[in-house]
Amino acid sequence: MNKPQIRKKILLIKKKRFDKNLKINLDKLISILKINRFNNKSVGGYYPSNYEIDDLNILDFLEKKNFKVSLPVIKKENQMNFYKWSKRDPLKINKFGIPEPVSTKIIYPDILLVPLVAYDSNLNRLGYGGGFYDRYIEKIEKIKKVTKIGLAFSFQKISSIPINQYDKRLDFIVTEKRILR
Repeated sequence: MNKPQIRKKILLIKKKRFDKNLKINLDKLISILKINRFNNKSVGGYYPSNYEIDDLNILDFLEKKNFKVSLPVIKKENQMNFYKWSKRDPLKINKFGIPEPVSTKIIYPDILLVPLVAYDSNLNRLGYGGGFYDRYIEKIEKIKKVTKIGLAFSFQKISSIPINQYDKRLDFIVTEKRILR
């Protein structure tokens, strides 16, 4: 199957199997952060939509642990940047219907929580097809090292994601059942 076919199939499965009570085990995520000795760092999250893993409780927890939290803002030509955000801060709705921070303070996260449509055992991810995260990862890795953590449900795993030269692998994928590294 090609990427659009996989995307269509998995998005349909996600919609059918989505359970808002199904959560990532926060302890599993924290174990990654402890292993990598992250302390008082910055994290880039996302505002969940399209039946994605809800990372807002993770961002809230990390903010209480003195992490700087940020969310993406979509720019022209499928570009994005991350801007400072706290759950007390206002949000605006972008052209895709996704809330974004109104802050003007750009953050370059040390840790990037990445939504995905599907993934494989080799830590490849299939996104929504716009290339936003691949472009952002390409850009930020020229500035600093970033740990890329995909958040997904275990049923989003497929045997193999077709990849090309622009696709960026993740460092970890955390599901409700396990951590892939």
